[in-house]
This record gives sequence, structure tokens and C-alpha cells, in this order.
Amino acid sequence: MLLSATPPAGPRPAQEARLYEEAARHRGLTPPRTHPLASITWLGPAASNPALAYRVGGDPAQLAESRRWIEAAVRLPHWGKAHMPDHDLDAGWLLHHLALAYKWIGDELPDGVRALLRYKLLLQGRRMYEYAVASEGSWWSSSYWQNHNWICYAGLATAGYVLGKEEWTERAKDNLGTVLDLMPEDGSHAEGVVYWRYGVPFLAIHLDLLKEAEGIDWWDRGGFMSHTFRYRLHQTAPGFAFNVDHGDCHDRRSGHSAGLYYRLGAQYGIPEAQWMGDLASGELLWKEAAESGVRPGILPEAYLEYLWYDPSVAAARPTETRAFFPDLGLLAARTGWDDDATLVSFKASPGGGHRAWETAAKHRAEHGWETLNQGHHHPDSGSFVLVSQGAFLAVDEGYSNRKKAAHHNLLLVDGQGYADEDRYHVYRDIPFERQARQRDVLLSPDCGWAHATAEIAAMYDPALGVRRLDRTLVFTPSGRLVLLDLAEADAAREWTFLLQTDGPTEALPDGSRLIRSGEACARVRQFAPTDGRTVGEVTEVVANPTSSTPELSLTRTLHTLRSTTVRSAEGLFLTAIDPAAGQDAAQVPCAQGHGVTFGTETVLLSPVARRIRTEGVGADAAAVLLTPDGAPYVVAATRLELDGEVVLDVPEPYTGKVG
Repeated sequence: MLLSATPPAGPRPAQEARLYEEAARHRGLTPPRTHPLASITWLGPAASNPALAYRVGGDPAQLAESRRWIEAAVRLPHWGKAHMPDHDLDAGWLLHHLALAYKWIGDELPDGVRALLRYKLLLQGRRMYEYAVASEGSWWSSSYWQNHNWICYAGLATAGYVLGKEEWTERAKDNLGTVLDLMPEDGSHAEGVVYWRYGVPFLAIHLDLLKEAEGIDWWDRGGFMSHTFRYRLHQTAPGFAFNVDHGDCHDRRSGHSAGLYYRLGAQYGIPEAQWMGDLASGELLWKEAAESGVRPGILPEAYLEYLWYDPSVAAARPTETRAFFPDLGLLAARTGWDDDATLVSFKASPGGGHRAWETAAKHRAEHGWETLNQGHHHPDSGSFVLVSQGAFLAVDEGYSNRKKAAHHNLLLVDGQGYADEDRYHVYRDIPFERQARQRDVLLSPDCGWAHATAEIAAMYDPALGVRRLDRTLVFTPSGRLVLLDLAEADAAREWTFLLQTDGPTEALPDGSRLIRSGEACARVRQFAPTDGRTVGEVTEVVANPTSSTPELSLTRTLHTLRSTTVRSAEGLFLTAIDPAAGQDAAQVPCAQGHGVTFGTETVLLSPVARRIRTEGVGADAAAVLLTPDGAPYVVAATRLELDGEVVLDVPEPYTGKVG
């Protein structure tokens, strides 16, 4: 498709119109004569989109436009200025796009321009290749789970196939095979949605190049690519315009890639991906382009939308409302997909996810290589994001350079977050044993319950003596949250519960707090501790989201609700969050365990002792979840008795619906 500029058969009027529009978008700009301080990645698609438009429509003005940007790019002595000139993203992007332009319109260019372009591609490709060889075992050359690796090698491969440089394509192919073998099979990505949309298209590009140039089909190798749309889908906020911002996310509007949606939809027959592609390239396109903080953004992907769109693929609106991605320990649950629906996203895993963490340790031990560069993965295990009524209510920090647990919806111990945090790469050089994980996961698509417990004690400084810090999160069928935090330490500690919001919470007369975001709201009621202190404060997060523009600095203001216990060797927080502030939550009296009821939905928890005793309910279980009209759900249960009747009695713990 890419090398031959040949899309799947069938009409594509919308994609053709997008291509022509994008090809003309820069006509009023003057190409730079010297390298700007900022990134020049955009120069590549400024040349490739009109080159493809000329191939499609034959308009000489498109040929002239492509030539204008080609000449601007090739006369720059280096690709990249502020950060790793010739050896990183700027060079990777330009190698890919200008090599495609050379392939598509090279014969139409004047001899001098064509020769200069070929020379420049050979020069930059050699620089990139030699750097990749020299730096093997460090930075992007062997950072298999990182967008720089995928982009730089895809650029090298594109130039290699176009110029016949087998040495380049073989090295890039070997790397691609390793990446596909090592990426998580569940399709999740620890760098977050923004870097998913920035980096994963280049994996798809490389796979297409490999199949077209060598006849090798690796689209199903490893399983990541076939499942990754589902990961992206479940990190979409209700209404589809915004994205959940776990990991480094410049904003909540930088998550869509219509071209990639189309390619995954076509390759794997995913109607929801085709539908999302139509939405992203249509209704959402200009809002995404205007408000996204990631450059060059969605508009330059017009060439991919044209070449990857397959009109034979059916489109269908998403309907699945629950998903769990075990490698990243990511639970996503929602009440629906409409604008006013409620979504929670809750995660806990080692740095980079389980497979990356374990495999990188082997690389370190066997080769002395450092292959896990997860500077975009935050110290956020146990944290969650809550979206409801079209607004973000419990929020994440977005992008940061000095990453801290205190910027997330997490817990502090004596005021301290994770060990070795407050730096860019919080997972670098920490002990292998310092891992978080999720356990006791329940998803019930038929009636809407979701449950998981995050174990995060290992993430804190060993000097604090934290033996246990478990957070259990329950999402009810109507979209309410119940959180139970259980903590234990070798000595008395202050335990602090953090809730991050976009605006300050309001104290209500009954002791609860109100989150407001525009017209949206949620009531927060904390039943335990009863003797703690609660304060609201402002937290500022400062970041430079791109090394290519070192002078750029962005500040995001969070409003933090802090609830702190008296000093104790054991800590407990029992919290209910009710979006729309509807039915008031009440604590359920329990002889053993802990409970919250919203009237029609009751949550009973005992994630450690696994013994629940209350009026009408006796269970040996981590959780019992009840509604008046439906069957009960249990987590890790061996026995359940309701109103004196035994309805479950099994030798091994059972999770799911009873009856």
C-alpha cells in the first residue's frame, strides 16, 4: 500500500477530499531556510501529502507544493537541533515521509532536486543506522517498548526499502520482530494513549512496508497489534472526543489516529475501529487538531487515511462497557458510551507493565542492556480516573517531568509517595521486587459490576516498613464508586488519601464533599477514618513535554483533597463517590468486613480476611455485591449465605455471579 501508493479497492471520497485539503494546508507558509529551534517533524508530511495528492489527482500544483517542502528539508544540514540531531524523532519522521515522496514522485522531480533528495536520504539514513548500531543496548536502539524505537526504525526501514539499502532494512526488521514478540499480548501500552497514537502508527507502517517489500506478514505476530485497538477504545471517554490520561498525556484531546483506526479495522475486521476512524476523521477532526498539544498532530495523517481506508469494512458503534488488560493491570468500566455516561479507569502494574518489567530484567542480567525506558509511565499504580456527565471529575496529572505519586489519586505514607520518585524515569534502577499488581478482578458485562484490588505496598520506601497497602475499587452498575484502602506498617504512620480534581471541592453540611466540573458533579463521602483531618490545597505540575523545544514549559493546576489519619500502624479509608450526587451513600453495619449501600446497590468488602458478617449476609469472600432485583456477585468466595439460606458453598474461591 505505502510504497506503491495503492489503497484497497473501492471509493473513498471523504479520504480523497481530506488528502487534497491537507496537501494544500501549508501553501501560505514560507519554508524555513535555517533549522528552527523547535521540532521539524512536520516538514515530512508537508512534502508527502501533496506528493500523494499529485499521484492521485495529477494536479501540477500539488507536485510543486511537495517539491517546495522537499527542497526546504534537504538543504538543512541536520534533522533535529535541540535534541539528538540526526539520531532521533525529527530524523525518523523525515526519513519516512521524504523517502515516500521520493518513491511516489521522484521521477517527476528535476534531476538536480531528485539527486539532492536521494543524497540527503542516504546521508541521514546512514547517520541513523550508525547511531542505532553504536548505541545498541541503550536508549531507543533497544528500547523495545518505546515510541522513539518504533518511529526511528520505521523511518530507517522506509528509506532502506526505497533506496535498496538491505543493511538498514534487515536491522529494522530484526528490531520489529523483537518488538512484536515482547509487546503485551493484551494490546495495552504503558506510555499512555497520547504516545499510543504517536508511536503505534509507525509499527503499522513498518508492518505494511515489510509485507509489501518482502512478502512477510507479521501482523499477527505476538498478538499486540490485533488487540491494541481494544485498549485504545477503553481509554476513550464517554462521547468519544476525549481520552483517559494515564501516563504522559499532553492533554485530553491528543488520542485519536483515524489512519491507524482504519488500518486496524481493515486488518482484523474490527467494525468499531472503522467507526472510530470515520468519527476521528470527520466530526472530531478539527477540534482534535486545534486543541491537541502533540505535534504535528492528526491532520498530517491524511496520507494514511487515504491509503489505509478500506470501504469494504463494516462500521459499528462500540457497545462493550467492561475490559481488563492484565499486563498493565488496567480495569476500565463504564455505564455506556453517550456523552453523559460514567467511566472509571483503574490501574496497577510494574514499570512498563509485567512483560516489559520481567523481560528488561533478563536483558539487564544477560546482556548488560538497559531496554526499559519508561519515562512516560507514571508512579500511579492504585490510581484511578473518573469521568461522568461529560466532565473529568477525579483526574490525572497529564504530562510531568518530575513524577510523583502525590500528583495522582493515591495514598501517601508519612507524606511520602513512591520510593525513588520525583524524577522523570521513576522506574529506572529500582529493585526488581518493587512491583504493583492487580488481584481479584471481576467484570460483569451483563449487569455492570466491576471490582479489583491493587497491591501497592512494594512501591514505598522500605524504611517506612509498609507491609500492606491494598486499594479495592468497586464500580456499581449505575456508575458509583466504592474505595476501600487497607494499610499496615511496622510502626505508627500517618496515612493520607489524595483525590485530584480540576477545581476545588466544596464542603457540604453533612460532612461530604462535592466535586464540580461545569454542570457535572459528584458527592464524595468518607466513612473512615472518623478521626482524621481533611484539607484542600492547590498542586502545580510543571512540565516540558518535548525535548525538541527545551524552552517550552507548561503548568497544570490540580486541586487536591487530602484526608490524613492520626498516626497508627494500621490505616483504613472507606470512601464512596456518587456521580451526579444522587442517592446518598450510607455505611452498612458489619460485624466483620466493611460495607456501603446506595439503597439499590450494596457493596460488602473484606479483601484480606475474606469474612463478611452483616445482617442478612454471611460470606467467606473478598466481596459480595448486591442489587434488589439481580443475582448476587461475589469475589474470591467459598461460601455465601443470604437471609439464612446457603446459596454458595465451594472448596475453591469463586468469582462471578451466584445462581
